[in-house]
Amino acid sequence: MAKILVTTADLERAAPLQWVFQPDDEIQLVASAGDVRTALASGEESHALVVSGGLRESETEGLIAAVYEEAPQVPIVVLLGEGEPLPSGPDAYVAVDEYFEAPLDADEVVLVVRRLIDRKALQSELGIVGKTAAVREVVERVVQIAPVGSTVLITGESGTGKELVARGLHRLSPRRGNPFIAVNIAALPETLLESELFGHEKGAFTGANSLRKGMFELANGGTIFLDEVAEMPLGPQTRLLRVLEQREFMRVGGSQSLKVDVRVIAATNRDLRQAVELREFRRDLYYRLDVLHIHLPPLRARREDIPLLVHAFIQELSREHRREFKGIAPEAMHILVGYDWPGNVRELRNLVESMVVLAPGSIIRSEDIPPEVRGDARRRLPTPVVAGSGLPRTADAGAGAAQLPQMEFIFRTLVDLKYDVEDIRREFELYKRRHPELTGAREAAVVETVGAAVGRERPEEVEVAISAADSERLAEEEVIEFRPGMTMEELERAAIVATLKSVGGNRRRASEKLGIGERTLYRKLKEYEIDA
Repeated sequence: MAKILVTTADLERAAPLQWVFQPDDEIQLVASAGDVRTALASGEESHALVVSGGLRESETEGLIAAVYEEAPQVPIVVLLGEGEPLPSGPDAYVAVDEYFEAPLDADEVVLVVRRLIDRKALQSELGIVGKTAAVREVVERVVQIAPVGSTVLITGESGTGKELVARGLHRLSPRRGNPFIAVNIAALPETLLESELFGHEKGAFTGANSLRKGMFELANGGTIFLDEVAEMPLGPQTRLLRVLEQREFMRVGGSQSLKVDVRVIAATNRDLRQAVELREFRRDLYYRLDVLHIHLPPLRARREDIPLLVHAFIQELSREHRREFKGIAPEAMHILVGYDWPGNVRELRNLVESMVVLAPGSIIRSEDIPPEVRGDARRRLPTPVVAGSGLPRTADAGAGAAQLPQMEFIFRTLVDLKYDVEDIRREFELYKRRHPELTGAREAAVVETVGAAVGRERPEEVEVAISAADSERLAEEEVIEFRPGMTMEELERAAIVATLKSVGGNRRRASEKLGIGERTLYRKLKEYEIDA
C-alpha cells in the first residue's frame, strides 16, 4: 500500500485522482503547505506528493523546496495549470520528478506516480540514492542487465559506488541465492593473486600445506566481483581470459581442469582503453570484459543528489551511533553542495559520519564542517617535498630548510594566481551570458584595452573587461556599495536585495539576472531573512 499526498490548490483536478489510484492506496488530500509538513512529520512514511494548481500558486515554490529539504526521498509530481508552460532553466525545480500539462489524463498520472514509487523501492533495495537523470539511467541499466548472465564492466572514479552496483546486479539476478564474492585485485600481492583467484593444490609451492579453493571455485553458481581489475598483472590476465571463454580453470600446481558456472563483474577507475594502448592490459581480455557496460558519474556531476545522500547518511549513521539528529542547517547543506568531492560518495559518507559523531548539537551546522571543505581547499595545497625527507626538493637538506618559507610563499602565490585567473574567466563568461551585446569587434576592443592595461603580451588571452559605455550604463542601475570589512554574505545579501528591487520583486526574473536557480534563490531568501 502506498500513501500519496495530493494538494487541493486545484480541487477540481485533485479530487478525481483518489478514485483512479488502486483501492489499497491511501490518498490524503492536503489543503496547504503546513498540512504537507504535518503529514511528513507524522512518522508514517509518505510515498509521493502530487502538487495541483501548477507553479503559479503562491505556496507552490516554497512547498516544493520544503519537501525537497525535509523529505528528499519523496517523489514530487506537479500538475501544471491551464496554458502554463513547462518550466525551463539550468537549475529550476530540480526537486520535481515529473510535470503534467493540461488537459490532465488521470490514468497517466497514476501510472507515472506508481512508477516513481516502484523506482524508489527498487533504489532502496539496491542501496542507490539519487533522483537525477544519471542515477535513473544507472538504475534502469541495472534492471535491464541483471537477469542475464553476461560479463559486466563497471567504470567510474574511486568512491562512486561500483561495488554497490555490482551487489545490486547480483541481488536482482537469478543467482541471488548463491554466493557473491568480492575481490580487490590491487590488495593482493602478485605472487599470491593466482592462488587466491584459482586456488592451489597441496605442495604446489612452499607453504602450500593443503589444498585451497580459489575465489572462482567458491563463487560457483553465483557472482564474482573483480574490483580494480586494471591492476591485474599480465600473467593472471591470461588465465582470467580462459575462464571467461572456456568456463574452466586449473588450480595452481594442478593438472585437472575444473568447470565453473560464475558470472564475472569487473570494475575499474582507470581508462582500460588507454591501458590497452600502453600494453598494460590485454586487448582480448578488455573486449571480453566489456560485454555490458555501466558508467557511474562522479558526485560533482550530480550535485542535486547531495542533499538526498546527506539526509540518508544522517538517518543511517545517527541510528548506528545512537545519536539524535534532526538534520542539517541550510547554510551547511549549501557548503556541501558546492564542494567538488574528489573522493565522491565515499568521502561524503565519511564526512557525514564524522559530523554525526563530533557535532555538539542535534543539527549539523556550517561550523561542524571541516575547514578544508568549508573554506577554499585549493588555497591550502601542500608544499612539494621529497618522499621521506620532509624538505623541499633542493640539493641539500640545510639549504632546503633555510629556503622552506620562501619556497612555500612562491608556491602558494602561484597557486593563488592560477585560481584567481580561473575565477576571472568564470566571471567573464557569466558577464557575457548576461550581456549578449558584448560580442564581435566590441569584445575584441575591450579585451585588447584590458590586455594593454595589465601588460599582457597577448591581449587576446585576457577574458574579462567592461567598456566605458558599459560602465556608464551600469551607473544608471542599482549600485551596491562596498565597505571595507563587509563579508561575502553581506555582499551576497545586498546583491539579492538590489536585484529583487530592480525587477519589482519577481523571483523568477531575479534568479535569471543573478544566474542562480529559483530554488537556490528561495533558500537564500530564507537564509538572509529577506522579505520579497
